[in-house]
Amino acid sequence: MSDSLRNKVVVVTGASSGIGRSIVLESAGRGATVVLMARNVDKLTEIAAEARELSGTEAIVLPTDMGKADEIEASFKNLIAKVDHIDYLVNCAGFGKFETFMESSTQDVTSMFQVNVLGLMYFTRLIGRVMIDQKQGQIVNFGSIAGKVPTTKSAAYSASKAAVIQFSNVLRLELKPFNVKVMTVNPGPVYTNFFNTADKSGKYVENVQAFMLDPDDVAWQVVHYFGSNKRELNLPVSLAVASKLYALFPTVGDFLSLEFASRK
Repeated sequence: MSDSLRNKVVVVTGASSGIGRSIVLESAGRGATVVLMARNVDKLTEIAAEARELSGTEAIVLPTDMGKADEIEASFKNLIAKVDHIDYLVNCAGFGKFETFMESSTQDVTSMFQVNVLGLMYFTRLIGRVMIDQKQGQIVNFGSIAGKVPTTKSAAYSASKAAVIQFSNVLRLELKPFNVKVMTVNPGPVYTNFFNTADKSGKYVENVQAFMLDPDDVAWQVVHYFGSNKRELNLPVSLAVASKLYALFPTVGDFLSLEFASRK
């Protein structure tokens, strides 16, 4: 491990599992002070202890439901009372459910947008204002290849991730004059607890084994680009190419999606 992030503060939402957890530990391994945000206090406390061992410095736990504005605001006030600057914000919090849109519940769709989009936007605005005052910082928002390439049984989830991608694109332009960078990360399927909720049947995971990503590998790449001007990271390469081809040849893309990518 290196000291490349020594004296840097990295805030991670969705830090209790999956990619969020991996980014916390990758950042801590490089010396960062990490701030962990998620709902599960016990998991956050456990991961924070591991992060402290790696970094030799503080790891701050802020239990937060990213779908609730009042909790986001309370955690933000708590955060700025504990740190005097914020270098990186990584928005990993999110969830999805795989089912046809006509069968999905209004509550599930609303909750998905509340966490994946609105909570992300609200917290990003709070942190973004701090970074503007600092005249430096970087915001990393997790979209998804699903926000670029449509597959069946993911209408609400894909729409929420498409919203994150476009939000990030506009935010990048608005924050550029203040030396605040914005990067979007769009992974394909990842070996995480995400599928415990999204894919209860297990069929989708079985069908996309060839494309599944390791959360530690994703975290390494994300942290590697901390401080860079990279605007978008699409993983894996095969699905990144597929997303570009879909944009160029959408009719063919629809056919291929129905034949090969919609087996949920």
